[in-house]
Amino acid sequence: MIGPVNNILTLIFWLLSVGAFILSVWALIHAIRIPARAFPAASKQTKQLWLIILGLATLFTFAPAVNYMGMGMGMPGLLTILSVIASGIYLADVKPAVSQYRGGGNQGPYGPW
Repeated sequence: MIGPVNNILTLIFWLLSVGAFILSVWALIHAIRIPARAFPAASKQTKQLWLIILGLATLFTFAPAVNYMGMGMGMPGLLTILSVIASGIYLADVKPAVSQYRGGGNQGPYGPW
């Protein structure tokens, strides 16, 4: 018999899984948009390495978020936790360092145009 507490916990863990997936996708999209030369210029790992790490993180958080093979309705697995850590490191450390190297057009008085 499934009680109301179990239903609430299931919902909470599913929301955490969806949040982890969104975090990983956000980090991956940002890494794709930054030029490859920005990573060594900011003294960070290469773009290719970060794309591999964040691609795997997105894959490992996608499965629980969509409940692939029953993975989404329980405690977050080790790979999901490691994926959140990797995405968090990218967003907290690498993103601010490489964002200043974003390529763009002409620079106007209020930014690129």
